[in-house]
Amino acid sequence: MRWSFADSHVRIEEGGWTRQTTIRELPTSVELAGVNMRLDEGVIRELHWHKEAEWAYVLEGNVRITALDPEGGSFVDDLEKGDLWYFPSGYPHSLQGLSPNGTEFLLIFDDGNFSEESTFLLTDWLAHTPKSVIGENFRLAPEVFNALPASEKYIFQGSVPGSIADEIPKKGYKKSALQFTHKMLAQEALNATGGTVRITDSTNFPISKTVAAAHLTIEPNALREMHWHPNADEWSFFIRGRARVTIFGSSGTARTFDYGPGDVGIVPRNMGHFIENLSDEEEVEVLEIFRADKFQDFSLFEWLGETPQRLVREHLFKGREEEGRKFEEAIKGAGEDPIRGVPVEGIGESEREL
Repeated sequence: MRWSFADSHVRIEEGGWTRQTTIRELPTSVELAGVNMRLDEGVIRELHWHKEAEWAYVLEGNVRITALDPEGGSFVDDLEKGDLWYFPSGYPHSLQGLSPNGTEFLLIFDDGNFSEESTFLLTDWLAHTPKSVIGENFRLAPEVFNALPASEKYIFQGSVPGSIADEIPKKGYKKSALQFTHKMLAQEALNATGGTVRITDSTNFPISKTVAAAHLTIEPNALREMHWHPNADEWSFFIRGRARVTIFGSSGTARTFDYGPGDVGIVPRNMGHFIENLSDEEEVEVLEIFRADKFQDFSLFEWLGETPQRLVREHLFKGREEEGRKFEEAIKGAGEDPIRGVPVEGIGESEREL
């Protein structure tokens, strides 16, 4: 249930690189696949489309995206660190790096069997189409297209673009009514006692019908509470810090994994789990990503707090009235606190691993 992008094959192109984590690298990655990509300034990820929907998070730098909707509406936007984009299946689009120090982003596709090599590329299609057909399609002499690339370009150096206003066509331009981008880090965060949570799904990013996500910062020694997700596997990408995830698989089984920057974790749907920040000084920053239209989770704390307390006591503290009373007081009327800032006292490292 763990993989590092550092162990993935790196495809190096002119001014950029890409590496992927799919079901081939991580067999538990059934519902989603991820691609980590970097583009230098002016470098273009060529015009293309996918069988799968594409969701993305900008890790560093700035990027320009373009897209076309089925009604012929065009979309162009510039994004920065913490911004998202989403392209539904089949929607044509492109990406271009805008930062002198390079632009890096995480791409998520809503099928674990995705392969970056199976993308539909503009240059690849035209290179495998007769010039006579291309000429008839564009109403030009076939000889005009002898200058076309002989094979796919994929990622290549382009010129640094001007402003969006200068770049969009001046004649016949139709702006898309769809919003393909969203500023995730600019959202107002839920401030928990041990960190922050920002959730982006179809409720606040309507076009994102197949991918939901949560951005978490977990403070030193804090805990992402015990919980589970009923509607999708959790595909996590760790951006900063050192974290430990323990997963309960029922029937007395559990596994614990340690994660660092660039690592990917999988938690199958409905399996209980929690995340610990292992550092005394550094935050953990992580994206929780789901193949779902909405983010859903069940909190163990909330479940027990909302269940008749007699029933809870008889499950956990039968014959131990003092302990049961303390537990009932602890969970009574507690507000939402998905990241808990007070570590459990008296639990040593070896016990946590168990």
